[in-house]
Amino acid sequence: MDFNWWLNTIIFPVIRSVVVILVLLTGFAYLTWYERKLLARFHVRYGPNRAGPKGLLQPVADAVKAMFKEEIIPNHVDKAVYVIAPALALIPALLIWAVIPVAQGIPAIADVPIGFLWILAIAGIESYGIILAGWSSNNNYSLLGALRSSAQMISYELPMGIFLVSILMLAGSFSLVQLVETPRAWWEWIWLWAMFPLFFICILAETNRSPFDLPETENELVAGFQTEYGGIKFALFFMAEYINMITTSAIMATLFFGGYRLPFGILSNIVWLGPFVLAAKVIILLFLFIWVRASIGRPRYDQLMRFTWRVLLPVSLGYMIITALMVVLWK
Repeated sequence: MDFNWWLNTIIFPVIRSVVVILVLLTGFAYLTWYERKLLARFHVRYGPNRAGPKGLLQPVADAVKAMFKEEIIPNHVDKAVYVIAPALALIPALLIWAVIPVAQGIPAIADVPIGFLWILAIAGIESYGIILAGWSSNNNYSLLGALRSSAQMISYELPMGIFLVSILMLAGSFSLVQLVETPRAWWEWIWLWAMFPLFFICILAETNRSPFDLPETENELVAGFQTEYGGIKFALFFMAEYINMITTSAIMATLFFGGYRLPFGILSNIVWLGPFVLAAKVIILLFLFIWVRASIGRPRYDQLMRFTWRVLLPVSLGYMIITALMVVLWK
């Protein structure tokens, strides 16, 4: 094995992984600031304005507070699972970034030909951390929150997976890099954008974001699956939720809005511009998450589950069948 093999197989992927993790951790910190500022605007308040100019150091203050909080492990919990669960909630959100392209021909870590399958597989294990947290806490509120979360995520993964299959049929490849690089006809863009609102609803449910944050409803379940957690372990769950928001926004930007490419191929030859274009699209999609949180009330749990099985699932199946016919007839 020569030096080039080590460079391309080991060293570059490790460097890319470290850079992605650092970017995501920084993004998570300032996404909390971004959300609090936007919610304050929606509520006609000031938001964070004490720590640093415009409150920009508030995420640093929050991080320091979380790190120095006293670590308490209740006696009644299953200690091994209780400690591992927060990490299991966070790791899948980081792993999905392995296949997301960030610039022309450059994935975040590796260009694998099964990018779609990777997203589906990792999304399928995201709920394990939450389920184990609720079960290991030996608390009724925690267990109810975990059961809600698992049922909700499994239910909404089904229409989300069917929508992804529809996108796969239009793309003709499992690779996300090829998906972004391959030119699309005008009707494909219109058909994709027609699906986006429904896919976004699935993402809201997958990430347990408002109005689908029923696993942690404070007026019913105290804090749901997080009830027995505090300090840095609670911060890991918090981090997992917000990094999931960034990750799913990057996925939606890649699938529906051209990823790192500008419209009509503008400045497509400038490779270094790609990450900034992708970041701008992610920030706009994160605004949608926060806008929905500020605007829409929480439904009852039975309404949430009825919506996916009676509305989203039939619609997603119909969309997939029509997509298949369009691909056969027009592509």
